[in-house]
Parts: sequence; structure tokens; C-alpha cells
Amino acid sequence: MKYSNITEKISLVKNNKISLKENVKYFLSRIDERKNLNAFNFVFADEALHQAEIIEKKIKSGEHGKLAGAVIAIKDVLSYKDHPLTCSSKILSNFIAVYTATAIQKLIDEDAIIIGKTNCDEFAMGSSNENSAFGAVLNPIDESRVPGGSSGGSAVAVAADMCDASLGTDTGGSIRQPAAFCGIFGLKPSYGRVSRFGLTAFASSFDTIGPFAKNVDDIALILNVISGRDDRDSTSVDSESIDYPIIKRQDKKFIIGFPKEYFGDGLDKEIKEKIWSVIEVLKQNDFEVKEISLPMTEYNIATYYILTTAEASSNLARYDGARYGYRSRNSSTLEEMYVNSRSEGFGSEVKRRIMLGTYVLSSGYYDAYYRKAQKVRRLIKEDFDKAFSQVDLIITPTTPSVAFKLGEKSNDPLQMYLSDIYTTSANLAGIPGLNIPIGNNQNGLPIGMQVLAKQFDENKIFQFADILNLAG
Repeated sequence: MKYSNITEKISLVKNNKISLKENVKYFLSRIDERKNLNAFNFVFADEALHQAEIIEKKIKSGEHGKLAGAVIAIKDVLSYKDHPLTCSSKILSNFIAVYTATAIQKLIDEDAIIIGKTNCDEFAMGSSNENSAFGAVLNPIDESRVPGGSSGGSAVAVAADMCDASLGTDTGGSIRQPAAFCGIFGLKPSYGRVSRFGLTAFASSFDTIGPFAKNVDDIALILNVISGRDDRDSTSVDSESIDYPIIKRQDKKFIIGFPKEYFGDGLDKEIKEKIWSVIEVLKQNDFEVKEISLPMTEYNIATYYILTTAEASSNLARYDGARYGYRSRNSSTLEEMYVNSRSEGFGSEVKRRIMLGTYVLSSGYYDAYYRKAQKVRRLIKEDFDKAFSQVDLIITPTTPSVAFKLGEKSNDPLQMYLSDIYTTSANLAGIPGLNIPIGNNQNGLPIGMQVLAKQFDENKIFQFADILNLAG
């Protein structure tokens, strides 16, 4: 039986209209049927079936959590005790997690079922999910194309009906971009809303954990569960709670801004037309929609890649073969062991970013690159602060193109990095962003629209998405 969201699923299980064990078996069969998509690194079949039996009894007794029976996949950069944690990298190929991430524990505490860990770009570094020791992930709509990255496996797992929802991480677009390429919803929460404890760090001042789902109700429900202050992450905060169910606000007419800098050269014509059609629907429903300016937009990509590679250079220094993970056997000295372990264990994209980061932090270049980029980051944040004094929400394209072909940008890092041109700004500013699927192009490939709000204003995004769905 079909269900529209997780809350309805719980009701159907309670009324004996769905068997939770059969539901899990269905998802496991989908994972097997479409294993060529390479969405999962690890599947916890027996564990998921066992949990289904336990949680179904809890639902029947009425003593269940908010996510009871929700089948959720988690990105393989999130720690889940006694389960593999590889970050899709050879350097962590045999590593077993020794504790559970706060966000994952919150899912489990509300009776979610963890079905497996999803493939991703190595250490979450990539925009296509081709940089994985487990091999590339394929787009479920067109298997000759990428699913987006770095959380490609998590997006594909939802889009291809392998689970109800999934968790990914977003450092510069790694939830929103694959959500757009796969035609589903994907949320990057405000920085600080969700604890990063148990998330393998890429760039600590950018990384966020967020959900993928086929509807905005499940996105809001999962964020409601995983958000909140955590003593083990000093950057997490207590903020306004996430409303669930989403407050229905058909009477509320948000002021919507669209930044002129996001609709210039380089944007696919069909994506632009789809977003203009959404803007027309909003105007017809009496929303005020106006052009705004974010003048620092042209510096987003350069600022992002200077700062994130610097942080990656520092964070990934711990993978040296000494304490855990892969250790090279072709070494006669300690220094050789460090060098060989990292050379053999890391993939080419990770090595590229470590070298870039080490360069911008080096003596003589720190002031010219890193310090200057930090100042520009502040100016980008001020751009958004000014914009949100005029509008409630900002809508933009999520990506400059639809999903591109496998291998199309692999040999041109700059073109690959430009895939994130519309998403990195939210991470630089620490604000939330949601990808909303708004249709397909003439070849049937999904198109996404990004909705941004000021920090900790996710409720406004959800209300808008709900209104947009009603306005249709």
C-alpha cells in the first residue's frame, strides 16, 4: 500500500493496513533490483528486519517515536557504532565506528530503522559522486548521468524507492545539488541547527547534516527530530523549534526575492524558464516577487574553495596510517609510512584539495588567500543580511544545468567546481536552503529550485514549500 509520508505510514501500520516487516522487505528488494546504481556501500538487512518486528509492536501499543518504522539510509561519513565508517575512501576501508553520531542516535531514539550506509564522494569531496573507492553512483532517471554529489547515494536511495528518507551532508551543495539532479527534496539546515558530532569532518565551519525525502512533510519531521543543542558540538545551538506538522499558512503572502546575479550567463535555458513559470504562479497568487542583488556572488566559488580546502588540509591530517585506517606496507621509515599511506589511501580529488588547502595556509600565502577569503566570507554574509531585511525568502536555481554525463567533467576540476555556483553561498553564510523539484526538461531530467531563508528560518521555507504545492 502507498502512503504519502512517514506520519501516514505509522497510522497504516497501527491499523494493520501495512506490515512493517514486508515494507522493509520491499525496500531491500528495491536495493537488490537496482544495485547497479551503486547507491549503498553497506546494507543492514537482518538488522532492519529485526527492528521492523520490534517497532511494529511499539506502534500497535501506542508507545512509539515520531519516526516509528521510517526506513532511513545514512551517508557513509556518519558514525554508527559497530558499523563500517569508510567515507567511501580506501584509507578507512576496514574501519568500524566506535560511537554513534548525535543525529543518527536521535533517529534511532524516535524508532527509525537504519537500512544501510550510502555511497558518496570520498570524504564528501565532489559534485558528481564519481570520486568514491566503491565506484561511481548512477542517476536513477538516466543511468548514463551522474546523480550529483557528494551525497549522491543518499539522493538515489530515496529517488529509486530504496528507503523512505535518507541523511546526507552539505558542505557546499552536497544535499541540494543531488536532490535537484534526482528530482527530490533535499535540505541543508542552518549551520548550528543539527549537531555535527559523529560527522567525519571535511570543512568544519561549513559542514551540515540534513535530510532527503520525496515530500516536504518528511523533511520537516526529520529536521524536527535531529535538530537541537548538543554538548558534544560547541557550534550547535538551541533555536526556534521546527514546526511539525507544518503550519498551514495560505493567508501568509511572503515577500520573495530573486537575485539577478543568479540568472545570468551559464544558466540552462530550460531551468530559467521553469523558475520564471514558478514566479508567475506566485504573482498570480498575490505574492510580492521582486528582483534583488547579491553583489558578492561572483566571489562565492573562489572564497568557498580557498576556505574549505584549508579546513580539509587540517582535518585530514589525522589520516596518516599511524592510529587507524589504511597503513602502507611499503615503508622502511616513519616518514615513508606517512607519505605512502596517504598517497595510496587517498583518491585524486582528496589529494588535490589537501594540496590546495596546504598551499593557501602556507607561509607567504596565508594573508593573500586565506585571510582575504575570510573577509570576503563576511561580506557575502552581509549581502544576505541586507537582502533578508527586504524579503522573507530568496529563490534561485539549485544548479546551472541538469544532471550531466558520467565522466563529462572529471578531467576539468574547474568546470566541476562551477556545478556548485548557486549552492556554496548558503554554506558561506550559514543559512538554510531547500531544493524543491519543479518539473523536468524536454529530455525528462529533473529541474530543481532552491529556496533560501535567513539563519534558523527553516519553518518559513517549509510553509512556502507547502503553499507552493497547494498553488501548484
